[in-house]
Amino acid sequence: MMRSLLVRGMLAGLIAGVLAFVFAYLFGEPSVNSAIGIEEAGSAEHSHTHDPAAGQAQGSGDEARQPEEELVPRDIQSTVGLLTGVLVYGVAIGGLFSLAFAFVYGRIGSLRPRVTAALLTAGAFGVVFFVPFLKYPANPPAVGQPGTIGERTELYFGFVAVSLLAGILATVFGRKLADRLGAWRGGLLACAGYVVVMAVVAWLMPVIDEVPATFPASTLWSFRTASVGTQVTLWLTLGMFFGFFAEKVLKPSEKATAAAV
Repeated sequence: MMRSLLVRGMLAGLIAGVLAFVFAYLFGEPSVNSAIGIEEAGSAEHSHTHDPAAGQAQGSGDEARQPEEELVPRDIQSTVGLLTGVLVYGVAIGGLFSLAFAFVYGRIGSLRPRVTAALLTAGAFGVVFFVPFLKYPANPPAVGQPGTIGERTELYFGFVAVSLLAGILATVFGRKLADRLGAWRGGLLACAGYVVVMAVVAWLMPVIDEVPATFPASTLWSFRTASVGTQVTLWLTLGMFFGFFAEKVLKPSEKATAAAV
């Protein structure tokens, strides 16, 4: 049974990855291209301003300053590279999602597989992506200092880890509170506890705001909304397809068990 759920979870993640790629390519890549153009323009202006020989070098053939060649061309990054990354991410998330589903199914009430998958999808989306995004939102190229990439990455994944731990604890304690106070009250108290804990953690962790004042707000807004939209597409598709697959796997098993009893 676990193997069947794992395979179907990875399949659902693959389907979700394809749709997330389509969304990211259509709505995210234009803002990325705009940000890259801004970055290249700023680099060219900076080079021209600080290089006294820039004016002499222009038009002098071999002496002219040539731009650095990209290791991976931009057209490959925005197509094959983006597709590969999103598919790998989707399959990995799908496999982990199936393991989480197997753990919570039947432990948070006698809910149908589709309903359990829907609730797990909403909770995982909020815990793994949305809450960390509110603290450390995604930034396009030309935003942020190269020297702080390591620090920003550590802070982001540290916040994700805290959010995941708080979400697991909220689920465990919420189940215990539901036995005493009822499902509705127990669930509300668990959610409130998670929100309070994450609000305190977000307040304690450092703020990183490296968006230049001259960076277009419309480009930043488009990139971040596209990031959220890509994640919504991925998680929504994953939850829908996995719920459908899980229903097909678990319902016959439950009917066979009931018949045997």
